[in-house]
Amino acid sequence: MRLIKLFIVLFIAAIGHAQDLQVASIFSDHMVLQRGEKLPVWGKSAAKQKITVSFAGQIKATKSDKAGNWMVYLDPIEVSTIGKDMVIQGKTEQILTDIVVGEVWICSGQSNMQWETDKIPEVRGLVPFVKNIRSFEVERSVSFKEKSMMNGQWKAVHPSSAVAFSFAYFLEDLADVPVGIIHTSWGSSSLEAWMPYDMVEDVPHFSQIMEDFSKDTTRIKKIGKILEKQGDWETKEDIYLRRQPSILYNAMLHPLIPFKVRGMLWYQGERNTRHMSGLPEYDERVWFHQVCGMKDYGEVLQKWILNLRGRWGNPDMHFMVVMLPGFGKGTYQQKEIDPESPSELSWAWMRESQLATLSLLHTSVINTIDLGEVDNVHPKDKLPIGQRGALLGAKYTLGDNIEALGPKMSSVELVEDKIIVHFENATQLQTLDGKSPTAFWIANEDKKWVKAEAKIEEEQVVLSAPKLKNPKYVRYAFAGKPKVNLVNALGLPAYPFRTDKWDN
Repeated sequence: MRLIKLFIVLFIAAIGHAQDLQVASIFSDHMVLQRGEKLPVWGKSAAKQKITVSFAGQIKATKSDKAGNWMVYLDPIEVSTIGKDMVIQGKTEQILTDIVVGEVWICSGQSNMQWETDKIPEVRGLVPFVKNIRSFEVERSVSFKEKSMMNGQWKAVHPSSAVAFSFAYFLEDLADVPVGIIHTSWGSSSLEAWMPYDMVEDVPHFSQIMEDFSKDTTRIKKIGKILEKQGDWETKEDIYLRRQPSILYNAMLHPLIPFKVRGMLWYQGERNTRHMSGLPEYDERVWFHQVCGMKDYGEVLQKWILNLRGRWGNPDMHFMVVMLPGFGKGTYQQKEIDPESPSELSWAWMRESQLATLSLLHTSVINTIDLGEVDNVHPKDKLPIGQRGALLGAKYTLGDNIEALGPKMSSVELVEDKIIVHFENATQLQTLDGKSPTAFWIANEDKKWVKAEAKIEEEQVVLSAPKLKNPKYVRYAFAGKPKVNLVNALGLPAYPFRTDKWDN
């Protein structure tokens, strides 16, 4: 009899809990809302229940559907540095306090995005000068299905990520508004880890990956057993989870949709540099190599961006890609390479794929070609990435009329035995050390690359090589870890490029 009574009590309590008002987990005290945009607020409640949301003088009402889902939209709100309360009412009431309005960005990717502020002295030194920066740290986990809720909360502190914090710090300085960072990253995760399952319809290699994944019952059971530990994982278990496809998206990105943000800062790609193209054979030893290669990455990344914009219902959502910085190692098949050679299978090919995203509107790429370390996949120079990202954010999302780009090749002119490279964003084109520009290589029809003698003439660079007749192609900084010195008046580096692809 006691067991029956206990069951009844628990059952009634469960029903009552199911009818409690819930707001999506991205909403909490201390959050930052995106200014100047229509703002969705959503959650769960009992079915057909009236819900009202009050904030900043607005009161919006709706009724939950049969499943208890509800959503209202607040009208666009201007900047607010003074925290206000949001009141959500149904059968019960929730009050969220200290909410400000400014610029909101998602910062995502793998280990170089995850790399902690405390490990980078130059970034850590900014902490005492923080003004209006807040952050939401998404708890690292995976899920076999798209989740509506996640663990995490807004805090009135800087992000744990050095790149995210540097970006937020300099963006706040330029915009003079509160900046909110939603940090969701996990080391050694691939692009495929962050891809929603429905992309199998558009990306053949991802379809194959997910087919193999769904058939691998041993793998699925292992993931399930790790998840039963509820985060108390050993290092090898942590690594095993983060190297899986799609299930990171389900747990760490999907629950954010459709929270209004200005854009996403994406620092990922290292996991996808293990091979050039195609999909490696599935093998138990190297199952985590089953990702797209460097030449394919650009097309897949663009499809991913378009997919997420569609899910967010925001075609103008800005995607800012961090170009992979200098690194002197090659692919899985050939790791040891000449880090300055333009013909090696290096990260240069990944950078080209990342730059291909610029064919989409509302995208930008942070140039890091002068950064990085030849033998360290986790370089320490994170501060300039945030600085350059903030400039791009101010220019392309805030409408500031500022210089934010380094020199970019605009055209190439063949004149006798010389090649003239014309640049844009090249005011006061110069070199950092006052010497001739470096990292230029040229070739004729045989495509045997030779170092070029380079000379700056106004906003162009003239290239030649004494023993090379009829030069036709140029590669600039197209190497794993090139030594570069070409900048504009602001000291922003020239973007890498190659012209031989025009004939491919």
